[in-house]
Amino acid sequence: MIYIIMGVSGCGKYLGWPLHEGDHFHPPGNVEKMARGEPLTDQDRLPWLFRLHEVIERERCSRSDALVACSALKRLYRQILLHGSKALDSSSGPGRDVLPPTHPDVCFLFLHGNYDLIQQRMVARRGHYMKADLLRSQFDILEPPSEGENVLPLDVSRSMTDMATEVQKHNARPEPSISS
Repeated sequence: MIYIIMGVSGCGKYLGWPLHEGDHFHPPGNVEKMARGEPLTDQDRLPWLFRLHEVIERERCSRSDALVACSALKRLYRQILLHGSKALDSSSGPGRDVLPPTHPDVCFLFLHGNYDLIQQRMVARRGHYMKADLLRSQFDILEPPSEGENVLPLDVSRSMTDMATEVQKHNARPEPSISS
């Protein structure tokens, strides 16, 4: 199972587990832009999303369990994480292939919480290039995932232990059978 831990910056995507931290996959220009306090555009995010898609595919092909932490703020971003450039092709108009909203071996862990709590966490953290001033821009574009996207919502006001327990229960569920 591949879990993609998603949510706005500062919500606590790092859970202390081995993971692929999305921040490490940003091109230098993106990091510089965020450090200046400028929000990223969809175009800025594309190379980053494609790199993370490659990581997810590599882990899926090796049948490994893995965690990937990234914001995945919009449905299109989540589709790129799952399907790479095919997500852009299918979203380009009528008559295009409709891609499945998820893969059975990929689950989005949607860390969500209220703005004030997450903003307090961001102000308190040190040494991260993403400044708390950019949080509002992420909340403004956030498209919470739908149930059809294989998502486990986790409220960040809960303890890490509670959230980890919920993820363990989710991972222990029997996989749905696919009938032909």
